[in-house]
Amino acid sequence: MGPFSKSSNNAYILVAVDYVSKCVEAIGTPTNDGHVVLKFIKKFIFTCYGTPRAVISDGGKHFCNRQFDALLKRFGVTHRIATPYHPQTSGQVEVSNWEIK
Repeated sequence: MGPFSKSSNNAYILVAVDYVSKCVEAIGTPTNDGHVVLKFIKKFIFTCYGTPRAVISDGGKHFCNRQFDALLKRFGVTHRIATPYHPQTSGQVEVSNWEIK
């Protein structure tokens, strides 16, 4: 989500939802790039929840790049890209985004 007015040098919010437990992880980030996503996935998702079977994301370049694909491939994670303009595909995240806003 973002960009928002800057708070603590953060303009974006990166949100992930565990579809089994419905737990939400969200962090403020200063940039919206692939490096931030990789760090978030390793630090907050893999270490807290273990390796997921699949990651569902939008088609943004921060999710669709070689580094992200390589990380998921290394751990045997399937990457599913949500259909644009069809928020039901990523419904849990959309609900969380609405609550955060």
